[in-house]
Amino acid sequence: MNIARHFALAASVALLAFSAVAAENYSGPLKVGTTAAFAPPLETAVAEAKKQGLNVELVEFTDWTAPNVSVENGDIDVNLFQHKPFLENANQQGGFHLVPYAPAIINNIGLYSKKHTAIDQIPDGGTVAIANDPINGARGLLLLQKAKLITLKPGAGLKSTVDDIVSNPKHLKIIEVEAVQLSRSLDEVDLAQGYPHYLRLSKTIDSNNALLFDGLEHPEYVIQFVIRDGHQNDPRLAKFVDIYQHSPVVRAKLDDFYGKLYQPGWSQ
Repeated sequence: MNIARHFALAASVALLAFSAVAAENYSGPLKVGTTAAFAPPLETAVAEAKKQGLNVELVEFTDWTAPNVSVENGDIDVNLFQHKPFLENANQQGGFHLVPYAPAIINNIGLYSKKHTAIDQIPDGGTVAIANDPINGARGLLLLQKAKLITLKPGAGLKSTVDDIVSNPKHLKIIEVEAVQLSRSLDEVDLAQGYPHYLRLSKTIDSNNALLFDGLEHPEYVIQFVIRDGHQNDPRLAKFVDIYQHSPVVRAKLDDFYGKLYQPGWSQ
């Protein structure tokens, strides 16, 4: 091997070694992205982490796209706002390399109305709002099927779309709305898929007063801490997730913020 080639090879090996060290440099604050629906318990976890010597920065987003882009680009270390079906769709659509790291909570969702007090009061030709993203929209459709308002094609399951509706005896008009705006649609529609945490934040309607809840029968909807693949060994992340899952102070905040409309996903 000539000397020039030897030094070139050595430099390449050194560069790769340096890159590996840099990629696993977990110094500095842990940056956690989330949305308003999950922020208050995380704020409590951040305060508890500080007491234990762990510096955590919380970054709040107003949409469901930026948190994944930010993890993919390395702007933040982890996000908390989505379940596995949503993540799988985001990876497919965005070409991301994101993976679930640990479970957080699973929330009830419900069917809500400001015009009616029972499912059987929904009129023929009534308007129903569901989430406009393909995964949470499917969750809304499954809930409408549970309410016996529609029937979906057998096997459609967690990827159901309005095209999978095979029976709609009340001729309902189903409109698709951005999930974070569903609570604000209640003044305009007969029935809407609703997320209790967003309803509580918007103060539109009592989040406990759904006409029907989904009953947490789909463990796939457990909200996950999500990271970029390859960063599973981050010790800051392991410590923070442990605080979130096991700190009595955080659990008290979860109980206060979500009431009875959630369960710990790590016990599923």
